[in-house]
Amino acid sequence: MADTYSFDIVSEIDWQEIDNALNQTTKEIQQRYDFKGSKSTIEYSQKDKTITIMSDDDYKAKAIVDIMQNKFVKRGIPLKSMVYKPQEAAGGNMIRQLVEVQQGISKDNAKLIVKIIKDSKIKVQAAIQDEQVRVSSRDKDLLQEAISLVKGAELDFAVQFTNYR
Repeated sequence: MADTYSFDIVSEIDWQEIDNALNQTTKEIQQRYDFKGSKSTIEYSQKDKTITIMSDDDYKAKAIVDIMQNKFVKRGIPLKSMVYKPQEAAGGNMIRQLVEVQQGISKDNAKLIVKIIKDSKIKVQAAIQDEQVRVSSRDKDLLQEAISLVKGAELDFAVQFTNYR
């Protein structure tokens, strides 16, 4: 039996699922009547962690975002991981909207998670490691309490729990 148990709090995105969801979104845009004759497109860059929506007008851009969000929910991609930038004018009477995909927990957000856990007085240790937070304890039940605490916290970013051992 191990002396201590631990788990990691991470914020990860499955880019293959994003690719699948965006392909489904593109297919739906091509099939919908209200997009007939439209030059609307949706592209993503895994390297830049961005999704770019190009559309003819504001109505179509909002419709694309709505379709995309529905596909994300069906595929288990957390909507809290998406940061929507303001729409901007693009060439040829088009509208561009940039969506940043947040991956990894920033230092400030990691400090917030550690503070939430420490303020709860649960007897666990929380340590920041790169873009994740490792929580460890001698008692598995206390780790379960910490998971429930973080799940219940109103965080403005997505978190997952991995490496529970």
